[in-house]
Amino acid sequence: MDAAAGLGRIRRVLAAIGPGIFAIGYTIGTGSVTSMAKAGADYGLGLLWVLALSCIFSGVLMSAYGRFAAVTGETTLHGVIRFLPHGRWIAAFVFLGVVMGQYTCLGGIMILTAGAIRETFALQVGTFPIACAIMAVMYALMLVGRYEFFERVLTFFVALMVFTFAVSAFVTWPEASVAGKAAAPVLPNDAASLLMLAAFVGTTMAAPTFVTRPLIIREKGFGAADISRERTDAAVSATLMFVVSGTIMAVAAWTLWANGKSIVGVLDMAETLQPLMGRFAVALFMCGTLAAGLSSVFPIMMVAPLLAGDWRDGRMRTDTPLFRIVCLAAAIWGLVVPAVGSNPVSVTILAQISNVFVLPLTVVVIMWLVNRRDIMGRYRAGLMMNAMLAAAFAFSIAVAYVGAKTLSACFAG
Repeated sequence: MDAAAGLGRIRRVLAAIGPGIFAIGYTIGTGSVTSMAKAGADYGLGLLWVLALSCIFSGVLMSAYGRFAAVTGETTLHGVIRFLPHGRWIAAFVFLGVVMGQYTCLGGIMILTAGAIRETFALQVGTFPIACAIMAVMYALMLVGRYEFFERVLTFFVALMVFTFAVSAFVTWPEASVAGKAAAPVLPNDAASLLMLAAFVGTTMAAPTFVTRPLIIREKGFGAADISRERTDAAVSATLMFVVSGTIMAVAAWTLWANGKSIVGVLDMAETLQPLMGRFAVALFMCGTLAAGLSSVFPIMMVAPLLAGDWRDGRMRTDTPLFRIVCLAAAIWGLVVPAVGSNPVSVTILAQISNVFVLPLTVVVIMWLVNRRDIMGRYRAGLMMNAMLAAAFAFSIAVAYVGAKTLSACFAG
């Protein structure tokens, strides 16, 4: 099977899962690539179990939010306002937490994506002009204003990302002894490993992945009869998150950790890969990094107007002046970090950590909603889903605590 045929097959699979495309777009970006590559270089595959837990809980939360939407026809914020006591206050906290977390990530994503383009094409310009060009193109695509178009664009980027990282892993596959040593689990117990733990969860168990899901479910026309299909979509999305993120970690572990090398950022990884694996491996990895960045910029720019529509009437409105104005404001905000030249790795990892603070609230909200017999009827959460949601809540509290301590230590230092 040639590369074009393989990419086409991946695109058909991704197109079939629908709502999961936005989940992958929100979850896997250059922030994920940076976190996973750094973790693989420093700890081998020792933190893979943290990634697995994050992806499992992410799948559970996607399924729970999707079930609520399919059964009630409601979206997240509109449903919270309608069904929960003090719903407007709760919805406001969710809205602000999600939007602030995502906008914080956008600057780091842009500077890393621009750097990936400059590195891949050997451009003799700074990252800021490239970042401006990226934002101009992405905003122009936003003006099309149709969900189906957005989904097709994201499908292409995600398919390219999955394909290139999978081939990168194949090209860099190590001897069995090296893979075995790299797989030894690591229990985070120092500042550096705890930092990576918080960044992992912030980038894989991402609140916008769940909060915006009911909007996509509603747009796709899923109903109570489609719960099985919705559950499959969530499971496939979570699995792809794990496979892609784990593959990035594995490439770094097999090529860098195994050779006693470390990196500061993902662009440094490309330079280190070249003498070890050749230009082909570097080109593939940088292509995947570029696809990851572009697949994240698109949905992050949309998050505020999508949630505003959710709040107002539970509708996805992508063809209104408000949608275009807010997306433009997000695009301008995303250029701040490239303009001031902040350290991209530090900004990106700290931004990923900022996403964990709204997580406990989003878990509590959906636990409350899917257990309401008056709105869910016979589709209310059962023992297994409640057990998994309770575990996800405990996990989110622990990670939020770790994230708070990590950020406090960073700013104190």
